[in-house]
Amino acid sequence: MDTKELLKKVRKIEIKTRKLSDHIFSGEYHTSFKGRGMTFSEVRQYQFGDDVRAIDWNVTARYNEPYIKVFEEERELTMMLLVDVSGSENFGSTSQQKKEVITEIAATMAFSATQNNDKIGLVLFSDQIELYIPPKKGKSHVLRIIRELIEFEPKSRRTDVAQVLRFLSGVMKKKAIVFLISDFITEESYEQPLKIAAKKHDVTGIRVFDRREMEIPSLGVVPMIDAETGETILVNTSSKQVRLAYQKNYHNKVEIFRDVFRKSGAGTVSTRVDESYVTKLLGYFKSRA
Repeated sequence: MDTKELLKKVRKIEIKTRKLSDHIFSGEYHTSFKGRGMTFSEVRQYQFGDDVRAIDWNVTARYNEPYIKVFEEERELTMMLLVDVSGSENFGSTSQQKKEVITEIAATMAFSATQNNDKIGLVLFSDQIELYIPPKKGKSHVLRIIRELIEFEPKSRRTDVAQVLRFLSGVMKKKAIVFLISDFITEESYEQPLKIAAKKHDVTGIRVFDRREMEIPSLGVVPMIDAETGETILVNTSSKQVRLAYQKNYHNKVEIFRDVFRKSGAGTVSTRVDESYVTKLLGYFKSRA
């Protein structure tokens, strides 16, 4: 992709996702995720019903009447976007691939965090850590994240969710808001590293999927390519047994995703490529408020 085309794509995503974050998500994001604590703001005169433990005795003595300290929630947070760039994300049976929807979601979340003056970091992963951008503030930083989401070419096509969760626990020592965005099509277990990460961080798994992945239509014997291994095999889709086995395997992965996140105390959002991720995310944020 040449520079001109890349900048055009970045600008297009910026316009769409920034509008969403400015007018829809920033308020919901603000109320859904809490700060790390309380910070001193000002002193004011004591009023009936105020907590006597908040009295500022130095100011009270100076003015010979009671004053209390006023604290505000510390709003500055760190958001980490863990984004799956494995081969299966390039699939799409509609006008958009999963990768494109994932990019839009990540960009929207990043701009929402920027509205609250939060830091944003990015980890692109396959079955290895492909790229790590440490958390920073600012529009130029968010635009760099969007550029990487659009043009980055991973070294591996496979997926290992456990790997990125272990990496997160290693690099993030303070609590962060974490969005793990993937289709969660993986054979590797990620239950234990998720439990560890969710104890320290506020973790949400966002599953992006395509309706054509849910089942195989009956089309006779067809060649199929595994997006993560590149292997081509002939599959007899006319066989009901083959179709049911595929469907069972797919739904098993979906159930694992839901169960593992629920048991870890982490949140989940599932959105289909041809659905409105805006509606799904807003519903999730409101349920947390």
